[in-house]
Amino acid sequence: MSFRILAINPGSTSTKIALYDGRDERFRTNVRHDVAELARYKHIIDQFDFRLNAVMTALAENGIDTKTLSAVVGRGGMLKPIESGTFLVNDLMVDDMKKAERGEHASNLGAVISKSIADHHGIPAFIVDPVAVDEMEDIARYTGMPEIRRVSLFHALNQKAIARKAAEDLGKPYESLNLIIAHLGGGISVGVHCKGRVVDVNNALDGDGPMSPERSGSVPLGPLYKMVFSGKYTLEEIKRKNYGNGGLAAYLGTNDGNVIRKRIEEGDAFAAFIQDVMCYQIAKEIGAAATVLEGRVDLIVLTGGLAHDTRVTGAIERRVRFIADVRPYPGEDEMEALAYGALRVLDNETEAKTYGGH
Repeated sequence: MSFRILAINPGSTSTKIALYDGRDERFRTNVRHDVAELARYKHIIDQFDFRLNAVMTALAENGIDTKTLSAVVGRGGMLKPIESGTFLVNDLMVDDMKKAERGEHASNLGAVISKSIADHHGIPAFIVDPVAVDEMEDIARYTGMPEIRRVSLFHALNQKAIARKAAEDLGKPYESLNLIIAHLGGGISVGVHCKGRVVDVNNALDGDGPMSPERSGSVPLGPLYKMVFSGKYTLEEIKRKNYGNGGLAAYLGTNDGNVIRKRIEEGDAFAAFIQDVMCYQIAKEIGAAATVLEGRVDLIVLTGGLAHDTRVTGAIERRVRFIADVRPYPGEDEMEALAYGALRVLDNETEAKTYGGH
């Protein structure tokens, strides 16, 4: 039996939609939303009706009847910490997404929209490996300040999907491998995958770890708290320096990897140097990750949009290949990862997990 799965992935200014019959993609589109229209809504959850109508309109315009669906799967959002896997969307999850106590993000709408469509047809709604996946060991959570703990917020959906692909290519179960996976996107997360669990990872959402195209990464605390209390900046301005206007964007005026690559190809030495700084920091993070595994690393994986740039992957590989083989898996296919996560449950390869909200 071929299951028909609708995948929904809300982003900051668009909503991606894809339809799968089993593992075969039948339709994909990216519904873009007017920024001025979105600005009318005070909170992300307030966009629910607007986004749902946009999804249903796109489906109708392309002749897709939701009555034919077997399940709906959405991008999971800023939930309370949960383990990896495919979760059935329940009322508690929807309530937590509406409250958004861990933060507002467009992906919070994924579960809510999916359940709304699924409930109408009496079919299940799922989420798969949201950013809130937390498998960290306790030793990785502690910092030098008892008031502050490290938290797990990272590109879990793509990291887990790529980890499974890498394991398949190695001909071994994911649960038997030690992998270091660096997701290289607008934010950068370096995850330590130990026997199927991400036991340590930098908080890419808050700009922790290496600098990225739009995030500052970890910076020296002394100068930072002097800046914070200088009176020259508001809290919002400091946050934007860390997240959104940090990293390559701060130095080069753009977070677009293609633009930066073109500038480097045209001889922009400063752009090349700043990109090298980012690659240096990513390599250091990978090196630190190797210590968590006591050097027993089966493979280092480079994924995400920046992994298309061979100058970036080459610069990182030169510094870390002494640890283990390095293999790029460029890009990310979140829609496929969502659909396959739902399919594993529908095909009885695994069981859907229940969100408890603890």
